Amino acid sequence: MRAQQDYVPNVIHYNVVFRILGRAQQWDELRLLWIEMGKDGVFPTNNTYGMLVDVYGKAGLVKEALLWIKHMRVRGIFPDEVTMNTAVRVLMDAGEYDRAEKIFKDWCSGLVELGDLDLNSVASDSDLDHISSKHFLLTELFKAGGRIPPPKISAGDEEGLVRKPRLASTYNTLIDLYGKAGRLGDASNAFAEMLRSGVVPDAITFNTMIHICGSRGHLSEAESLLSKMEERRISPDIKTFNIFLSLYGKVGNIDAVISFYRKIKEVGLLPDVVTHRTILQILCERKMIQEVEDVINEMEKSGACIDEHSLPVVMKMYIEGDILDRARNFLERHCTNAAISSKIYAAIIDAYAEKGLWTEAEFVFSEKRDLGRKDTVEYNVMIKAYGRAKRYDKALSLFGSMKTNGIWPDECTYNSLIQMLSGGELLDSARDLLAKMKDAGFTPRCATFSAVIASCVRSNMVEDAIDVFQEMIRAGVEPNEVVYGSLINAFAEDGKVEEALNYFHLMEESGLAANQIIFTSLIKAYGKVGCWKEAHELYEKMKGLEGGPDVVASNCMIDLCADLGMAYEAESIFNHLKETGRADVVSFTTMMHLYKNMGMLDKAIDVAQEMQHSGLLDDCASFGNAMSSYAANGQLRECGELLHQMLQMRILPDAATFRVMLTMLKKGGLPVESVTQLNLLYEDGKPYARQAIITSVFSVVGLHDVALNSCEIFTKPGLDLDSSIYNVAIYAYGTCGKVDKALNMFMRMQDQGLKPDIVTYIYLVCCYGKAGMLEGVKRIYRQMNFGEIELNESLFRAVINAYRDAGKHDLAEMVNQEMRFSFQSQEMEHQEMVNHDSDVESESFSDMYTSGQHSGDEC
Repeated sequence: MRAQQDYVPNVIHYNVVFRILGRAQQWDELRLLWIEMGKDGVFPTNNTYGMLVDVYGKAGLVKEALLWIKHMRVRGIFPDEVTMNTAVRVLMDAGEYDRAEKIFKDWCSGLVELGDLDLNSVASDSDLDHISSKHFLLTELFKAGGRIPPPKISAGDEEGLVRKPRLASTYNTLIDLYGKAGRLGDASNAFAEMLRSGVVPDAITFNTMIHICGSRGHLSEAESLLSKMEERRISPDIKTFNIFLSLYGKVGNIDAVISFYRKIKEVGLLPDVVTHRTILQILCERKMIQEVEDVINEMEKSGACIDEHSLPVVMKMYIEGDILDRARNFLERHCTNAAISSKIYAAIIDAYAEKGLWTEAEFVFSEKRDLGRKDTVEYNVMIKAYGRAKRYDKALSLFGSMKTNGIWPDECTYNSLIQMLSGGELLDSARDLLAKMKDAGFTPRCATFSAVIASCVRSNMVEDAIDVFQEMIRAGVEPNEVVYGSLINAFAEDGKVEEALNYFHLMEESGLAANQIIFTSLIKAYGKVGCWKEAHELYEKMKGLEGGPDVVASNCMIDLCADLGMAYEAESIFNHLKETGRADVVSFTTMMHLYKNMGMLDKAIDVAQEMQHSGLLDDCASFGNAMSSYAANGQLRECGELLHQMLQMRILPDAATFRVMLTMLKKGGLPVESVTQLNLLYEDGKPYARQAIITSVFSVVGLHDVALNSCEIFTKPGLDLDSSIYNVAIYAYGTCGKVDKALNMFMRMQDQGLKPDIVTYIYLVCCYGKAGMLEGVKRIYRQMNFGEIELNESLFRAVINAYRDAGKHDLAEMVNQEMRFSFQSQEMEHQEMVNHDSDVESESFSDMYTSGQHSGDEC
């Protein structure tokens, strides 16, 4: 155009090219064009300045945008309403609400002077000093335009006149400004002033007011604005409906959301990308699968594509609902487009990772794509997926393949992988990666160092934890409370109070305030060495913290008091925990131990019962402790009921619980030979040993129905049982009166080629006595008298009890006398043997002594 001889330079043409260069951020080209415009004698207009303010502001060069306003004032041009509105919008978008309002009010008063405006304090994204934006505006700009006399200013632009906006766009900007500044009243006043001034509001005006009211919870006012909008015959646009979808979605009013979504078609509008993105987001968050699929079907019928930002949202809904087949189908239908960004794929992989579905995440990660390559963020979330599934080998392998595929790990890669390995107790790999991270020029985060230190502590490698701590200090990373807490707790567990206090003082010197965890660790350290006074002082300090002492610290204090026999102090802390509803299993268990050790068995039982009623019996340890308290007080039936409750909850007894059960059997009167036999059976790990002990407990405490149910497993055909197991079955059936079944078990035992032992005979005598089968009792008694069965006190007592059960008290007394005579005779024989051995030893010593006198040595 300029090459044509008859071409006359035109400011409109320059304005168009300025806008194109500004949007492309070609600032040097724009500067040259400005100089060229000055040489052509073309003077900039309000449109020129307004356009320049707009492109500089949208590029984030807020200071430079305001310098254009300053320049036009130097040239004698007063900003018209459009230019002023543009400047206000630029400052508003930069968050400079007060400055934006000042420019507007100055303009209304007829004065726009930026001389007192501190441009250095105005927010700006400009860091492009190399393009000399300010230099251009403050020097060349003025020189280029200064030689051209300003045009005659029109009456409408005359300075000093009081102005009122006449454009709806100005009021829209002002209302938006007040809304973003949180000044709802001023926004409403601006809207009212707009109506008073006769400026007709448009759809943008109402949309802005609706959004302002609704976002502050005034949805009824927002609805009334919609009605006023229709009264003024201003048709709502798609943005109006999108605003209502978003507003009602935030407050969870799904019915209103669906209603407004349906109204869009009713008023003849078509949903746009924002509409579909909003409705899908709202429905997916609430797992409304059918409604989501209905919206997607509507979109497909209308030819609309699902926005890529909605893809991970829909996938997450399917994944969290465990509808993986639909997730896979949706992925294949909508997520194979090469134009989808790497971040979207990463979000989908992350959705699988959150649920621990590493194979599905791996499928998405390995998806073939026609264009582009995987970004670092995809590798990061895939590593996260492997970490969640504890597939650390795969995570390390993927990390090793990154550079091979031209992808460089970033800080997030290293940090997440090191933290993952530390949590998986792969300490050596974590520390190696920590060194590689620093070699790569990255500084590990505090959380990363903290994870490695915590892993060292868990592995009882306290010296290594200190080394990592020193490494952290050298790297310039400030430790936080978690780091200090890990080290303090490590020393506390070992009872090393001085070392724990050393790191506590270091933490205080660094300006960090001690929290509940730190104080708890120190109390634990004092508890290990029995320092009640120091622990009590810290505990009192904790009362000044928000929330007071936590339950762990309180339990440590109860335990310390228990060790020192300080029942009153322990009760005080325990009662406070109960009053505040924070007493846990450890609290109750510690108090039970305290009362048992001090012989206060009634109180121990009270705590056990309270613990049971509180629903705190939920693991093996808690049941075992409660059973131990009942057993110590001789309440064996209650013990058995707890054991039954424990088994019904599918909680298997541990070694400690079985020790309690063996104690119950002794206290329940089971012969010592039986208890010893069961104990050996358990220690040797014989089949059905645990079931045998449990069955015996139920029989001893009188829970015969439960014992019989427990015993049924022994009656299954084809089992290769030990004689001890048959003994238990015989006892269980005999004690509940099922003598025929007991004798059947004895016959099966013989058929299997197993010989009866002393426990078998004891249980058989019990069965014969209950059934009145005196011949059976006499037969076994005769066998013992004739030496066929070894003399045994428990068997004697079983015969005595059998005769008493059968009403033969004279026979019972006779056997009782024979038992006393037999064991007295045995004792006398044993004593004679001891005396005889003593005499022989004395004679030997006398002979040696005499011989020593004659020989003169070894005296």
